[in-house]
Amino acid sequence: MKVLNIGPDPSLTYRPNVEKDAYRNFKSGNLFDRVFNTYKLMHTNQTMEFVKQKHSDWSSCSHAKMSMMDAIMSLDQLVDESDPDVDFPNSFHAFQTAEGIRHAHPDKDWFHLVGLIHDVGKIMSLYNEPQWAVVGDTFPVGCRFQNSIVFRDSTFVNNPDETNPSYKTENGIYQPNCGLDKVFMSWGHDEYLYRVMKFNSCSIPEEGLYMIRFHSFYPWHTNGDYMHLCNDKDLDMLPLVREFNNFDLYTKTTNMPDIEELKPYYQSLMDKYCPGVLHW
Repeated sequence: MKVLNIGPDPSLTYRPNVEKDAYRNFKSGNLFDRVFNTYKLMHTNQTMEFVKQKHSDWSSCSHAKMSMMDAIMSLDQLVDESDPDVDFPNSFHAFQTAEGIRHAHPDKDWFHLVGLIHDVGKIMSLYNEPQWAVVGDTFPVGCRFQNSIVFRDSTFVNNPDETNPSYKTENGIYQPNCGLDKVFMSWGHDEYLYRVMKFNSCSIPEEGLYMIRFHSFYPWHTNGDYMHLCNDKDLDMLPLVREFNNFDLYTKTTNMPDIEELKPYYQSLMDKYCPGVLHW
């Protein structure tokens, strides 16, 4: 496993005058209605049946052919409707995250690239997938919905899995400590991009692929739920996901990076780890 030296708290560097608890404010704010409605649709419709259908729809990577840079720049068209912190295109957030990681971990070029591409699976929304099936926090289906899920108390009432006896226990359909690799997560950009990377035989290290696949699983990496489903690999990877999350969350500022200036460096990383035209 690639060891990362945990650096200083990025929140102190990028937004030193903002308290940490000001991030991910799901209780109030100018964007609250938009965020709540996105999660309500997600929590109503993300069922085991739906998730399996999305695996079938997207895992063949037959929707488009484009380079990674073209995919990232297409996110200029996307504002994440689940994000309570920012209201600007996702492409800017990609470069903010990458540059934060690059500054703290200058010797881990694969980590810089993961920071840049981690959200690019959101291009599904440009191919008519609703945002509630693309963005936001992820959570397991097929077992009890835990209380740490955002808006847990008010948004699952019409989800049919909520009343399915097979899914209402802590483990549901899974064996204890089966490993997150065997768990069906709510469908979104994390799982989709992970599958794109695997389909195209991209050479990003396993640690980076794991960050991509589970960076939105906040009930686990931030709130400590679902540990009963984890195996040793998951527990080993957890500190790495948390280190990534520091940059994903705390580099969000209104100071926009000079993307044209940064492109050549990140193109060189794409040429190394995910070159050419990819299948999406």
